[in-house]
Amino acid sequence: MKDEYEMIFKAVVEGNVEGAEKLVSDSLMGGIMAGELLNQGLIRAMDEVGTRFERGDMYIPEMLVSAKAMKAGLSILRPYLVKEGIPAIGRVIIGTVKGDMHDIGKNLVTMMLEGAGFEVIDLGTDVAPEKFAEAVRKYSPDIVGLSALLTTTMQQMKNTIEAIDDLGTRDQVKIIIGGAPVTQEYSEKIGADGYAADASKAVNWAKAIPHSNSKVF
Repeated sequence: MKDEYEMIFKAVVEGNVEGAEKLVSDSLMGGIMAGELLNQGLIRAMDEVGTRFERGDMYIPEMLVSAKAMKAGLSILRPYLVKEGIPAIGRVIIGTVKGDMHDIGKNLVTMMLEGAGFEVIDLGTDVAPEKFAEAVRKYSPDIVGLSALLTTTMQQMKNTIEAIDDLGTRDQVKIIIGGAPVTQEYSEKIGADGYAADASKAVNWAKAIPHSNSKVF
C-alpha cells in the first residue's frame, strides 16, 4: 500500500488536522487519484476510529478530533472527487428536532457519515417537522437522521416521522433516531426504521441498508 495512504490514515486517526490537509494536498499534487485517497486514506481511517470506539480504545472527544481531521482532508478532496465523478454511497438528511438546540452528537454522526463516504445534508438544530419533510421532498435522501437530547423534544421525532409519512413516499426513505434519552423501544413505538446509541452504530446501520440516491460529491 502506498506510503501516502498510510500517512493520511495515521493523521486522521491521530486527529492531526493540519497534517491531514497537507498530506491530501501533496498526494493530489503527486498524481494520486482522489477516489483512492478517499477510500484508502480517509474512509479506512474512519472505519478504524469506529472500531477503536466500539472496543473502548477511543472516546467521543478523540473521535471528534479524528472526524475534524477527516473533514479537513475531505474538503481538499471534494473538487477532485467531482472531476473524477466519484459518487457518494448514499444521501443522508440529518438534524436535531424542533425545540432542541443540542448538536454535538449530531455533528459527530454527520462527520462520521461523511468519513464513511455519504453525502450529508445537515439541517442544523431546532428543525421543525415541516422543514424535514420539505428537505425529503427536495433531496430524495436514502436516510433521514433525527436527533434529540431532551425528553421534552422526543415527541417531535414522532411528529417529524408523521410529516414525512404525509409525503406519500415513506417507503423510499429510512429514518433513524438517536440521542441520550432515545431507546430502541421508542424507535419502534414511533415507527422509525432504526435506532443508534452512538455515532459508530449509526454509521454501521447506514452502511448496511440499500442506497439508491448516491450522487457525485
